[in-house]
Amino acid sequence: MIITKAEFVVSNSDVSKCPNEPLPEYAFIGRSNVGKSSLINMLTNNKNLAKTSGRPGKTQLINHFKINNNWFLVDLPGYGYARVSKSTKKVFQKFITQYFEKRHQLVCAFVLVDVRHEPQKIDLEFMHWLGENSIPFAIIFTKADKLKPNAIERNVEAYRQTLLETWEEFPPYFVTSSESRLGKEELLQYIEDINKSLR
Repeated sequence: MIITKAEFVVSNSDVSKCPNEPLPEYAFIGRSNVGKSSLINMLTNNKNLAKTSGRPGKTQLINHFKINNNWFLVDLPGYGYARVSKSTKKVFQKFITQYFEKRHQLVCAFVLVDVRHEPQKIDLEFMHWLGENSIPFAIIFTKADKLKPNAIERNVEAYRQTLLETWEEFPPYFVTSSESRLGKEELLQYIEDINKSLR
């Protein structure tokens, strides 16, 4: 798949105000500062589409981008570590939960994980929550340009071992780098394959 058109549609914190079109949605979510905005900009060939920031927790709304007029990329707030007040955090954790529970257009969530770190409790808990709620998801390991291939393999394997302690199988995963564009084609192909299967 080649993305030729990516347009911002709407930002909000109210799931009922999300676009009402019957297009498949792919939600991108991860801990603050995991490189989500950079990844979205890399996938869409638009360095200004999602706002990147050195300050974690920049995305605080549900952002819908329409891609090639036939699917939505949804940029969700990060969880954990964001420099926002506890009450603000509660509010946006609530609408993240509502988004996943109520959006029937959602076909897959992409959970972004920084490949440089060992499995983090907050990421594992979120994946378990998705699993318990029967929400299909894949893992995107980000910042692969910061590690050597052996270290990447070792860290991905650590995730696999940890998840397989309680899961029957390891979810689909992608190793990516916004700098080198590693994983871009595979990830877009995965989305395209799902879209074709829905037709």
